[in-house]
Amino acid sequence: MRRGNDTLVTEFFLVGFSLPSQLRYILFTVFLLIYIITLMANLLILMAIQLDCALHTPMYFFLFTLSLSETCYTFVVIPNMLATLLSGGKPICLVGCALQMFFFLSFASTNCSLLAVMGYDRYVAICHPLHYSELMNLRICLQFAASCLFFGFLIPAIEVYLIFNLPYCGPNRIDHFFCDSGPVLQLACTDSKVPKIVVFAGGLLFIIGALLLILLSYVFILSAILKISSAQGRHKAFSTCAGHITVVIVHYGCAGIIYLRPKSTHSLEQDKLIAVSYTVFTPLLNPMMYSLRNKEVRLALRKTMTSIFCPQRA
Repeated sequence: MRRGNDTLVTEFFLVGFSLPSQLRYILFTVFLLIYIITLMANLLILMAIQLDCALHTPMYFFLFTLSLSETCYTFVVIPNMLATLLSGGKPICLVGCALQMFFFLSFASTNCSLLAVMGYDRYVAICHPLHYSELMNLRICLQFAASCLFFGFLIPAIEVYLIFNLPYCGPNRIDHFFCDSGPVLQLACTDSKVPKIVVFAGGLLFIIGALLLILLSYVFILSAILKISSAQGRHKAFSTCAGHITVVIVHYGCAGIIYLRPKSTHSLEQDKLIAVSYTVFTPLLNPMMYSLRNKEVRLALRKTMTSIFCPQRA
């Protein structure tokens, strides 16, 4: 970060939500409960997949990785959001702001990449079932996961470096509940065209690029499913993809609205509402969709909870 004479701001102030205190306390309670449920749901999924040998397959390996990434993703944003709700605003130093932005963008990018890989996994399972164990063996799964993490952290590192290499001379009030790239760039006291282009390009790569790969996978999946003669077989194939499709629609829809729409249409209040959806509700949706719609996960969760609360029955 540049610390010369042109950088007068030493900390930012997160405005949070401009709401009456009573309403902020209600939202604090609601979001805290959702956060606890999300953490517990993801923790149970992680434990179920780890403990149940029947779930040691590529599909659940990627679900395990996604749940772990989602847990870290919520930890980066939600505690800070809860603090702003309690206090009506919260100061944050430049380094803290940069770190929060970096980890938020990194885990968000990793989630997008993992969802694309999970779409490919469903494509291989349905379109090439005889070669599935060969095409999605443990080594390949680990390579996919490592690639998602590597590129998911590399591109945001470049973005955050460019953003915080700009001078910030004041004002220092970020009209958001966490350090997102858009609100922070609005406070730069010099031309921020290059960082904005890089952030937009990163959005294209991880949102549009990954979404196109998912759509391509489902074009082949749909073609293969329609060739299945039995209605029961088609229903079973569709059911394995339903949770993934729902999560993809919500996840990419919210992210696309924030990072890819024209800047002239931006409303900070609307952005905050949309940000709440993909930082609070989407992480809750993921474990719910994958557990409630998946018989194998429900069974594994039942076994895990039984072993925790009723070990004599396990």
